[in-house]
Amino acid sequence: MTQVDLNADMGESFGLWKMGNDAELLKIITSANIACGGHAGDPDVMEKTFSLAAANDVGLGVHPGFADIAGFGRFRMHLPIGTLQNMVRYQVAAHVGMARAFGHEPRHLKLHGALANMCSEDEAMASACYEAALSVAPDLIVMVLAMTAQQTAVKKLGCNWAGEIFADRAYNDDATLVDRSKPGAVIHDADRAGPRIAEMVREQAIITESGKKIPAQIDTICMHGDTPEALQIARSVRTALEADGVVIKAFEGHR
Repeated sequence: MTQVDLNADMGESFGLWKMGNDAELLKIITSANIACGGHAGDPDVMEKTFSLAAANDVGLGVHPGFADIAGFGRFRMHLPIGTLQNMVRYQVAAHVGMARAFGHEPRHLKLHGALANMCSEDEAMASACYEAALSVAPDLIVMVLAMTAQQTAVKKLGCNWAGEIFADRAYNDDATLVDRSKPGAVIHDADRAGPRIAEMVREQAIITESGKKIPAQIDTICMHGDTPEALQIARSVRTALEADGVVIKAFEGHR
């Protein structure tokens, strides 16, 4: 029996500025990656999102990114390794502390945006970020972009991890995501997204834009919460997977 987790980035509103439809997405997904003040989010938004996720029996995830609210964490930044690690520690500590204050326990970690993309290309950078996060919360399951340097890093670290693919992003032949600046990098068609992901899960492989199939550990599927069609894509993916007999359930991780 095949089972897979569905995750989405959320808690990305800030002050009076609202991003996404977290309440509706939480009815579809099984894991929530909650921003912790770096690229988005603030203490009030974090607390509200924790409560919404818990009410829907959705697992809480720490979602640190570059300290870049203006760019939503999507601009690449080059920081000294110690500064990078402290940036990650700071955000993880904020998330974990806030969650526990309200009776919740975060279960996983997922890097955001440009930070995640850079770590998918650079094993040393990925290791540095994961070591920093685990120094604050050693029991977190690390969600990695499957078959990239992120996965290589967690396997060498020996920590608990889960492999992720993206429902709404196109793939290069090295399993990294096509840069958002390129045409077709983001998939907006929900009718395409669901069957595409169902095929990848059946094949247990990432299918790239060229048609190449890269065998992969697929534990979770990301559906972004910051696009206008996010809800339609999430529903399409869940419907297509369930039609194939796939059980939608929170991941348990690997070592």
